[in-house]
Formats: sequence, structure tokens, C-alpha cells
Amino acid sequence: MDYQQYLNEVIQISKQAGAAILAVYNSDDFGARIKSDDSPLTEADLKSHHIIVAGLEKLTPEIPVLSEESKGITYDERKDWQTYWLVDPLDGTKEFIARNDEFTTNIALIHENRVILGVIYVPVLDTLYYASKGHGAFKQEQEQSPAAINVRSVPLRDGNKHYTVVASRRHGLDKVQALCKQMPDFDLASRGSSLKMCLVAEGKADLYPRLAPTSEWDTGAAQIIVEEAGGQLVKTDFSDFLYNTKEDLLNPHFYVLGDSAEDWRKLLLG
Repeated sequence: MDYQQYLNEVIQISKQAGAAILAVYNSDDFGARIKSDDSPLTEADLKSHHIIVAGLEKLTPEIPVLSEESKGITYDERKDWQTYWLVDPLDGTKEFIARNDEFTTNIALIHENRVILGVIYVPVLDTLYYASKGHGAFKQEQEQSPAAINVRSVPLRDGNKHYTVVASRRHGLDKVQALCKQMPDFDLASRGSSLKMCLVAEGKADLYPRLAPTSEWDTGAAQIIVEEAGGQLVKTDFSDFLYNTKEDLLNPHFYVLGDSAEDWRKLLLG
């Protein structure tokens, strides 16, 4: 079945959730609190969660939904899911609280442990990134027409490859800086949320190494966007990156790659 048919509806659900997030963002009180895993939660997370889950359940009542804010869904229940929605209602809650605008909503469709559709919405910028399997990756800014996006070949500077590496400003930066020493020439930039992966997908960065914890809802939507743009998301041993294969939902460390995976393998693995 071609799940491309759901794309426009998912985009609209993302925008509705984004509007609810902005209403909280522009208020005086985020209702922020700390969850049991020490991560922050705001009223915006919850409002977005309820809008997205309700929208997806109406769109595809036969397909279950797993959100970061879902409660009580055990591995025994989800391990036999062949197809399901994977949602991060507000990716970058710390960025939201810091008011630096670098937060997104992420909605992915997983089929047989692989991502087949993804939508990322950036509420403050009114910008969309989206992709579905076999149909390419696109970026749409405000009311402009969607434009296809692609990863780039690593550019040259003075005859040598010059790498742009993007990393989290809050997690694992020291490890990323150590990794970058393997590169002859590089710039290092920081971004919040799934925007780091989007920078690789649209050819503004060459590598995003994630050497600190993330969860599956952090990467699902961005992975298909990167892949349809010509890049890859792989574990640090360059093996496949899959979903819903184990009891916990923590990701292994990974690389988001533009350009040739073989070139990256030689550079990062030796």
C-alpha cells in the first residue's frame, strides 16, 4: 500500500499542533514541569500530543499511535505492530523553554521496523520538511511552493574537503569535537531538535553525529527525510537503524550522513 495518500492530512495535523504550541510559546506560563526521566514537559507538549493523536486516530483508526507522551503502551502490546505512527509532539522542549525557536513537531509512519513517511514542522518559522518512501524529500517555507531537497557532496576549500558538522549544543558535544579531529578541515555548528538532521537533508551540513542518548520518536520523521534526500542514518558501526525491535525505545548512537556512506565509513572507521 502506498501511504503517500496520508501526507497532506498529516501536514495539516502538524500545522494544527504547531498553532497550539505557538499559543503556549507566546504566553507567560509554559506550565513546565519535570517528568520521571528528568526531561522537561510543558503544556505545549501535551496540547500538541492530544491534537496529533486525535488527528491520526481519525485519519487511520486501524493504525496505532505511539507518542512520546503516550502512557501505558508496553512492548508486549507494540512488538507485533507491523505499521504504526511514531510521534514527538514537541521535539526540543529545552529549546522551547529557552525561547530560541529551535523546536519542531515530528510525525513518522513506521512499517515493518522502517520509516516510510515523515513530516517535521517548525512552528516559529512556519516551515515544513516532509518525505515518503520513493517520492523524494521536500521543504516548504510559509506559503511558498514546496521545493525538493537533496544532500550535497562535501565541498572543497583550497583543494581539500571542508566538512560542516552539526551537533547538539546540550548533549555529547565533547565527543563530537573529538570525532571531528579525524577531519582535515571542518566547521562545527549547533542546532536544537530534529533541525540538525534537516540541515543534512537540505545540503547545509555534511554530518550529524549523535553520541548521546535519544529516543525513537526523535529520529523517525527525520530519517525518511534524510534518506529520500539521498543521505543515510546509520548506527556508528554503519549497520541499519531500525524501530520497535526491543523493549526500550532508546536509540543507539548514530550518524546522519550526506554524500557517500563509503567515504564516511573510511573516514570515521578507518
